[in-house]
Amino acid sequence: MGLTEFFIIVCAVLLIVVFYLGSKLYRTKQQISLIQEAVTDIKDGNLNRKILTKENDMTKQICYDLNTITTDMQATLINQRQSEKAYKRLMTSLSHDVKTPLTSLVGYLEAIEKNIVTGKEKDEYIQVAISKAHSLKDFTERLFEWVKLDAREQLFHFEVYDINELSRSIVADWIIVIENNNFDYEINIPETQCLVRIDANSYTRILNNLFQNVIAHSKGTKLIFDLYEDEKQVTIKVSDNGIGIPSDEQSHIFERMYRGDKSRMTTGAGLGLSITKELVAVHNGTIDVKSVLKNHTIFTIIFPKSL
Repeated sequence: MGLTEFFIIVCAVLLIVVFYLGSKLYRTKQQISLIQEAVTDIKDGNLNRKILTKENDMTKQICYDLNTITTDMQATLINQRQSEKAYKRLMTSLSHDVKTPLTSLVGYLEAIEKNIVTGKEKDEYIQVAISKAHSLKDFTERLFEWVKLDAREQLFHFEVYDINELSRSIVADWIIVIENNNFDYEINIPETQCLVRIDANSYTRILNNLFQNVIAHSKGTKLIFDLYEDEKQVTIKVSDNGIGIPSDEQSHIFERMYRGDKSRMTTGAGLGLSITKELVAVHNGTIDVKSVLKNHTIFTIIFPKSL
């Protein structure tokens, strides 16, 4: 090969390289321009803006990252709007849940103060007023508890407990309440030791909420508590033989302030089961409900043995 031919080949190769690099540079400049436009568009609020790219583009990763950012921003915005709607519903519900019993309470107290009622009727009014005051107090406590949980401000103290023994102690405090409400009961807790790392106050609150739910809303005649374990987890079931929950409402009853139109959840603040779910989640556990109308309802909690 002569010098001239070699020179021609080198020039041809250089031209190819220059052309390739030039096309790459041109494509990159186009992509940068598109990225600039997209960023401006996104900054102006268009979170639907996406940047198309090819597999061999030098700006591929940047485009992918920007698309991911806008997708995440969309999800955050949707969650924010849902939270805003939820809080508006919460405020509306709160105004009703507080105003109605408070107005009633004031009415009873004014009737007593002005001697509109006397004797036995006055005593009855006093008892009703006390009952409504306690209901408002319980509602306020639940509301503050839910707010602290929602804001992640609740403090927990996890220790290793024998959950069987702890459950027996909690259930024992409920026996008199269960009997006074004309419920039969069946308690199935193993005599063996079962060590689980939990927050005792939260676990007590979980069971209290579920028992209260049965007593107040099930319209049943029997409460059943089952606790059993295997190598990996502890399962707790709270059951009743009451009116049940419609299938279309079962997936919603753990939502805050949810009270179905047809189910047994039409009364109450709508916070107890939401708090229960939050407290179960703190323990890395799960809770679900299975119900058959006019037959039974079963709440099932599963706690992992290691936390």
